Amino acid sequence: MVSMSFAAAAHPFLKRAVQIIPSPNFTLLNHKFPPSLFHAPLTSSGTIGICHVAQAIKGDSEFLLKGVVNEEVKHIFEMAKRASLRREVLYTNFLTPPVLKESMVILEKLADVKVFSQGGYPEAERCRLSVGHPEALTTEPDIVAAISISGNFGFQPCSHGDFLGSILGTGIVRDKVGDILLQGEKGAHVLVVQELVDFLTMSLDKVGNVPVTCKKMPLIALEYEPPRTKTFKTVEASMRIDAIASAGFKISRSKLVALISDGDVRVNWVTVSKNNTTIRSGDMISVSGKGRLKIGEVNETKKGKFAVELIRFL
Repeated sequence: MVSMSFAAAAHPFLKRAVQIIPSPNFTLLNHKFPPSLFHAPLTSSGTIGICHVAQAIKGDSEFLLKGVVNEEVKHIFEMAKRASLRREVLYTNFLTPPVLKESMVILEKLADVKVFSQGGYPEAERCRLSVGHPEALTTEPDIVAAISISGNFGFQPCSHGDFLGSILGTGIVRDKVGDILLQGEKGAHVLVVQELVDFLTMSLDKVGNVPVTCKKMPLIALEYEPPRTKTFKTVEASMRIDAIASAGFKISRSKLVALISDGDVRVNWVTVSKNNTTIRSGDMISVSGKGRLKIGEVNETKKGKFAVELIRFL
């Protein structure tokens, strides 16, 4: 075994130092956010084997991306390398939690790469990454903005999907939009990329059948609450998605199968196409028009069935 200092010297993209990103006391727009706003600091693995160094020298991308199948994660990895080499800062769009988590794990293996994760508020689900060389990425970039969509929703309540559909109806692609925070009868607060704020404030004039006013708002004015959930249990013969999701959303299995066929069912934000897709503890299932369902603790019964804890988001 050799020390990390030797490994780093042997190959410029192997991690040389711990990047503490960002400080828990970092101030954004004169508002001090708690550490939960950001993802855990990157850490160094300490030592690395000579054989690993040799493999990385031959082809660092192939070595460091071993086992990674998500093309979006691979793209972020290459983007980070490019940013480091050119001493510049590059940004992703809003990433789903699985892509964000896997990207952070991969990026900690790169030397001379600093990373900021931003979603606009502490519990943000979708976040953007800023990646760059430490000499270029010295402060947290201002890349997440918030807009307020207001209207009279007292008689025509609109769902998360209604707001998202109206935003995408203006021609914006999904990954330019972050979390949508429903505000009941008042409307919603929406996180978006900075460069689309003016476009949305001019283009978005209706959600469902409700006329709306859209304007930029400061991040510190966002109103959000922890999601309301309902927890219950079911006992199923298998952990297939058609069995678990039908029980969780209280719909027939045939209806759930039809939704899968229509591309309306996702597991961990990825559309599924097979009824027999296996579900595991920790998975998030979402169905268009039905909401989201998280899989909690799973235990096998004495009869070989599965007792599953289901957490339904209300």
